[in-house]
Amino acid sequence: MAKPTAVIVGVGAELGVGAAVCRRFASEGYHVIAAGRTASKLQQVVDTIGKSRGSAEFVIADATKEADVIKLFDRATSLGSEFDAPDAVVFNAGINQHIDFRELTAEQFENFWRICCFGGFLVGREAARRLVPLGRGTVIFTGASASLRGKPGYAQFAAAKAGLRMIAQSMARDYGKAGIHVAHAVIDGGIAGERLLSRNPALAEQRGEDGLLDVNAIAETYWQIHSQPRSAWTQEIDLRPFKENY
Repeated sequence: MAKPTAVIVGVGAELGVGAAVCRRFASEGYHVIAAGRTASKLQQVVDTIGKSRGSAEFVIADATKEADVIKLFDRATSLGSEFDAPDAVVFNAGINQHIDFRELTAEQFENFWRICCFGGFLVGREAARRLVPLGRGTVIFTGASASLRGKPGYAQFAAAKAGLRMIAQSMARDYGKAGIHVAHAVIDGGIAGERLLSRNPALAEQRGEDGLLDVNAIAETYWQIHSQPRSAWTQEIDLRPFKENY
């Protein structure tokens, strides 16, 4: 039998959501294509999967560049007879930073939109182009609670994530009856990944055990979404630590 294929976009540090999703799908026998901007980080993710006898490769791709995204999906659909066309696509690219609204530049606002929203559009569009003719597949977007509410200092992030949420909803309504499962994951809380732990270790200590979202737990939820029967699909799910206020 041909090996199933998953495309994970927005893979960075090994201790991150993208890498965790790669490992989770690889553990189920998938050939994983990890896409991101930093070769050294991607190589580490691929090497870790290989040590567990999983199957993976990486593609250098900037999700905000149309040519890169098209090239990525061209690669994913031309792997040869040993591999099925992708039936799982995850968009995980993102950026977050507190910026006083009065100091927010047009360039910064546009950059947030390009990474968090425009990139999602490009990946979602190419996924739809390749999956709809097959009549199957899952597309998952990593969102944030900012898509539901704008907090002080995060207008640029909230606007971009709200746009991504609408892309996911529109795609779900467009292609659900065609057999494409589109889901949006609202991540509500800090993630215990390399970025937060290296920049704000005091927060992790303050939150205590299980006070931050575990990357492997998020990846497990993504796998569960992909595994759902068509009679009970999730379009949106929210994930938060049990200590998180909401």
